[in-house]
Amino acid sequence: MTQTPAQSLPHWASRTDSGKLTSRGKSPLQPGNRNALRNTETTKQSRMAESPLLVVALAAGKGVRMCSSLPKVLHPIGGRSMLAHVLAGAAGAKRIAVVVGPDMEPVRAEVALVAPASEIFEQAEQLGTAHAVLAARAALERHAGTVLVLFADSPLVEPATLRRMIGALDAGAHIAVLGFEPADPNGYGRLIVDDRGRVAAIREEKDASEAERRIGICNAGAMAFRVPRLADLLDRIGNANAKGEYYLTDAPALAAAEGLVAVPVICTAEEALGVNSRAQLAAAEAVFQRRARTRAMEEGATLIAPETVWFSYDTTLGRDVLIEPNVFFGPGVAIEDGAHIMANCHMVGARIRAGARVGPFARLRPGADIGPAVHIGNFVEVKNARLEAGAKANHLAYIGDGRVGAGANIGAGTIFCNYDGVDKHFTDVGAGAFVGSNASLVAPVKIGEGAYIGSGSVITRDVEADALALERSAQDVRPGWAARFRRRRLKPRRGP
Repeated sequence: MTQTPAQSLPHWASRTDSGKLTSRGKSPLQPGNRNALRNTETTKQSRMAESPLLVVALAAGKGVRMCSSLPKVLHPIGGRSMLAHVLAGAAGAKRIAVVVGPDMEPVRAEVALVAPASEIFEQAEQLGTAHAVLAARAALERHAGTVLVLFADSPLVEPATLRRMIGALDAGAHIAVLGFEPADPNGYGRLIVDDRGRVAAIREEKDASEAERRIGICNAGAMAFRVPRLADLLDRIGNANAKGEYYLTDAPALAAAEGLVAVPVICTAEEALGVNSRAQLAAAEAVFQRRARTRAMEEGATLIAPETVWFSYDTTLGRDVLIEPNVFFGPGVAIEDGAHIMANCHMVGARIRAGARVGPFARLRPGADIGPAVHIGNFVEVKNARLEAGAKANHLAYIGDGRVGAGANIGAGTIFCNYDGVDKHFTDVGAGAFVGSNASLVAPVKIGEGAYIGSGSVITRDVEADALALERSAQDVRPGWAARFRRRRLKPRRGP
């Protein structure tokens, strides 16, 4: 049946005054239905105990509009590839199958890195989404249970939404179709929902009638199936459409003709965002960052200017962390309770322990371990080095491949000279040591506990505990020299 906009909603849904969908309580599919969510918001592991889950991730798209030599699904959001985001959402599935295109070795390598137990299947020709799923026929045919089809260029679908899709199947549906209501539906396939709240068909826009194009509920891509012999159902999909492709979206209509039930599960427009261009990649990054900032503040961190703080997928923050504006957290950063990150800092692969203070304008590289109550100041760079409790490097220093003991002081302009052009070497500064300004510590070298390094020294040999090491040329003072110099240079010249 073809619906007008007024008829396009399932019987369990209505619109609020703002135009949003709201549940009347008869469906487990809407986020607003708390009773239904109580039944469906359980862990993925418990769902899989009821019906083993196979996730099929479609990653064969070339991404021509990205204008990139990097496969589309490998472009990062929040510090990891879109494909890795989607596979992380599939964590806990009994099996994962990833469909790639020809000559996509980087995609295969990413799968092996982030989900090594996955099977990889190749779609030799790109003949549509149903054709892509059937590329994983071997996985489909040996699997008995739930099949969840995800798109690797749609990395923003929340785990709770995937659980609601599985919950729809637990409630008796055979297919759950992820849908959303965009502000502008142009370009999207439409969900044609009958008066029983079932998906009668999905119509691609190029094949839709004028009445169907007025439908506001659109296809978000993902589908969950609990259908015997799913491959047989997909084999019956034809390509009599404007593009001559085999659409996965034809599956609900075929299933309905066989008496099977397909239902919509509604997600937000943000979750449904698919990435096909650099602009959409930026939009997806913005959604990810907004979510991460909100989560950070909800969990007890203070962000003075949230819109200027950039997180990665694995950033962890303790309670009462204070983050000033313009801070970038790359992958692998963990910050413990009460730490203070001042403005304009950049961090990757670093740990900042409780009560430490970092910045402003500090750079922490992989392996930086900033201990409790440590101070890292402006224009200090730390790489693969541990600073123990209470140590300080307040300005203009490079600390690479080393250790700074508890309470030690690293003066302004100090350099750990760790690289000889071939190998990296270790510098060890003992607890309570004082390294004066503009010192160069040439590794490998050890500064004993409580030792004192004179400013401007180049230290090439170990310094014992509590010793003074001073290396500089003798100071030569010539009284009156400057005055004589000025008189000589400023002496009036005779005319020609």
